[in-house]
Amino acid sequence: MAKTIVSAIDNINDWVGKIFCWCTLALVLTGAYDSIMRYAFRQPTIWAYETSCMLGGTIIVMGWGYVLLKKQHVRVDIFYTRLSDRQKAILDFVCSLFLFFPIIALLIYVSYEWMWQAWVKHEIMRETYWYPPAGPFKTVVVVGLCLFLLQGIAEAIRNFYRIINKPLSEEKR
Repeated sequence: MAKTIVSAIDNINDWVGKIFCWCTLALVLTGAYDSIMRYAFRQPTIWAYETSCMLGGTIIVMGWGYVLLKKQHVRVDIFYTRLSDRQKAILDFVCSLFLFFPIIALLIYVSYEWMWQAWVKHEIMRETYWYPPAGPFKTVVVVGLCLFLLQGIAEAIRNFYRIINKPLSEEKR
């Protein structure tokens, strides 16, 4: 059962990471289009800056779960690399219980409130004169945080099984 849950979460975040990496291409094309219009044709856009910010934010938040899945988050390795696999699992499990889960739960709660208010009040983004709605981007932030939380749950389950010396398979790594 645990193996099925962990595998499903891993597959979701793997799929989301691979899909949303294409936002990088959209970000580059948006920046290139804006630069060409601004400097070659003296016709700057009013939408490219905020679109670039939203695309960059989307890449970041939708990639958090994927990066955790691939174990690519920044970590201070001075002591960690010297630990055994079981000790690493214990440290990761304890840190997830006392740091990761409370912080992510708070971030999801606050982000959800901001998202809800953006939709209810028809909030707009005011960085430029384009004024796009803020609700869709704030929704992406909440979804990204939820995917990050799910991957954290999968990692905690995986670490728990390592602690009791029954590791789950790790084909995705």
